[in-house]
Amino acid sequence: MNTKTPPPSLEELTENFLLFDDWEERYKYLIDLGQGLEPMSDDLKDDNTLVRGCVSRVWIVSEKHSEGKYHFIADSDAHIVRGLIAIVMIAYNDKTAEEIKSVDIKGVFERVGLNQHLSPNRRNGFFSMVERIQSLAA
Repeated sequence: MNTKTPPPSLEELTENFLLFDDWEERYKYLIDLGQGLEPMSDDLKDDNTLVRGCVSRVWIVSEKHSEGKYHFIADSDAHIVRGLIAIVMIAYNDKTAEEIKSVDIKGVFERVGLNQHLSPNRRNGFFSMVERIQSLAA
């Protein structure tokens, strides 16, 4: 029986990050988050689903459910980026377009300290993922 723990809420995610004293522990937590991503079939990884603006390869697909909520599946070829995807999924998955627009992802990014501890390329890639999700839900 699979007793997979559900992902934390954005508030819990922020609290969890702040529990760690140093960035080595936070990076480990980020990588752990990425290991919990929903699997993405290799068939979905093509030029149409590739996110532009990321140094690592990132793919995102979406589907809109009848209740107007969007479900996203994403993957990357890099462990830290998979963790960043997990944060994006926690923020946006299974929400309506209106809910997606209202997420303060920059605030979350700053509260957990990623703005200070990620390279400019990783930061740009993170926000490229956010832009892609927002455009898919527009």
